[in-house]
Amino acid sequence: MPSGTDESTLPPRPEQQGPAPGRDRYFDLLRAVALFRVVFYHLMGWAWLPVVFPSMGVMFALAGNLMARSLKRPPLQVVRGRLRRLLPPLWLLGALGVTGMVLQGWSPGDDGHPGWWWLHLGFWILPLSDPPYAEGLRGIHGILGADWGAELAGPLWYIRAYLWYVLLSPFLLKALRALPWATILSPIALSAAFEFGYLTLPGERIPSALTDYSTFGACWIVGMAHQEGVLKRIPRYVVPSVAPAIAAVGLWYALTHGFRPGHDLDDIPFAQSLWSFATVLLLLHVSPSWTEWPRWLRPFDRIVTLLNSRAVTIYLWHNLCILVAATLWDQLWQVDVMYLHFSWLLESSWPVLAITWVFIGSCIVWFGWVEDIAAKRSPRLWPDGVKRGGGRRRPA
Repeated sequence: MPSGTDESTLPPRPEQQGPAPGRDRYFDLLRAVALFRVVFYHLMGWAWLPVVFPSMGVMFALAGNLMARSLKRPPLQVVRGRLRRLLPPLWLLGALGVTGMVLQGWSPGDDGHPGWWWLHLGFWILPLSDPPYAEGLRGIHGILGADWGAELAGPLWYIRAYLWYVLLSPFLLKALRALPWATILSPIALSAAFEFGYLTLPGERIPSALTDYSTFGACWIVGMAHQEGVLKRIPRYVVPSVAPAIAAVGLWYALTHGFRPGHDLDDIPFAQSLWSFATVLLLLHVSPSWTEWPRWLRPFDRIVTLLNSRAVTIYLWHNLCILVAATLWDQLWQVDVMYLHFSWLLESSWPVLAITWVFIGSCIVWFGWVEDIAAKRSPRLWPDGVKRGGGRRRPA
């Protein structure tokens, strides 16, 4: 994925509207770009997008950074706070999504575990593993495309991985302080062990969590290391010298192992781990730590604030928004004028992207308030940092 000073849910998000004291607007910008790129990629499917900007690695690194900052408080209190902010938006998604699946004839027992389907359904409450969902649903003609259950559940791997990182963070922080670079590089070593067959695990659920950790764990831990000052203790020339070499190895491995449209970095975990780690290293190395926006970025303040404030909602609902937008747009093929004279427009994905963001905006209004309730704030419909009466909100 994902970031306020103390709020790291999907990506963590602001404690209040507008920039608060101590907020790093550079991190806010990275988080917003990462989130926009996720939506863009899931619609366009261009394999090179995760290479240009590895959003998942960036979001994990930013969340790890804020987790390390928060762990100056008692670990149990911090973990409980993270879960409180992460889970309610997931519960709302599950309540609506699972209800819709059941109404279309699905039962969790359809997964082949009728004796414990109710336990499997519990992963919608605490996603230590993948929650169950229906595959092959018929959808709603002209509005919601087929197999919408799979699209709804698609982003939930990130929630699962994020939850495990949060639970492991107190132990990772202790290890980081004792053996910094061994701890940072251990997930990449684990990824290599999986890739080259030195480690194999039976089953599906535990290995999937371990694969997530081995792929993006170094990003999370290096985010913690940045907060702990580990990167500042090495000479400034080291990261710009070493990171490009690591990235080059990752890209070389991807190119020699089937990197192409339909088979991108996500399908080559070892290459993804190297490329994401190297990119995150460089981004954290640059890290200008803006407490206020540079002049040329000020026009983007409101949209960046909104994306950060509703990152969990946007991430959880964006796949369904894409599916609805694409389904509605496809209906225009039945309009003779559009079919005969504007087929070039109907074949374009750009209008679908614009419609998708309209639906995402509606999800922010309809569902985003849950993030405020989870953070013990007054609910807001459109938290872009501007008072509805004019002017910006003052920091709390």
